[in-house]
Amino acid sequence: MGELGKFERKLPEERRRALIEATLACLAREGHAGLSIRKISQEAGISVGLINHHYASKDELVGHAYETLSLGLLANIRDKVEAAGADPRARLSAYFRASLSAPVLERSTLRTWVVFWGMIDHSTIMTEVHDRTYAEYRRLLETLLAAVWEASGRPMPDLRLAAIGLVAIHDGLWLEWCLNPHTFSSEEAIGLCEQWTDSMLATQAAMSDERQN
Repeated sequence: MGELGKFERKLPEERRRALIEATLACLAREGHAGLSIRKISQEAGISVGLINHHYASKDELVGHAYETLSLGLLANIRDKVEAAGADPRARLSAYFRASLSAPVLERSTLRTWVVFWGMIDHSTIMTEVHDRTYAEYRRLLETLLAAVWEASGRPMPDLRLAAIGLVAIHDGLWLEWCLNPHTFSSEEAIGLCEQWTDSMLATQAAMSDERQN
């Protein structure tokens, strides 16, 4: 897992994990409006005083939970990418599969993520966490896309925009699946991302041919 920034605390690992799990469980059940330090305390079996000693506010604790969840899911995706071997397209496909399968594509995960998104406009802490974690996902995608295009021998697209586009596709698919998991299957979602990549490659090839003619 990556760095947890300023949210890393000197709590024993077992208590820290219990506290984060309790925060995520309460968020999924209560939403942000119904969330309180007392409820998290009861869920985790950790005193309110100890929580307040390590976190200056509820938003700081929730921000830590958001960052822990996001980076934990990203670490799982990285592991799947590395297990795919050296072929650039296989590595990108592994990213698609890992990001559109469990544990990412689970309603409990996505419902919690939707709560986090809803807090971003009202919390500087949540905005900072979102920006950091979003940048990590985008950097990984940029690296994977660059390798695919380099292997293809075709002109490189704007990798920043390409990665932003793919993240947006994932976000839209996650949100729609969270609302109704019967709308499409995991395999169909993965196929959409594969088709998007194929279309991008074909478009770049056509543009290159036009410039040469």
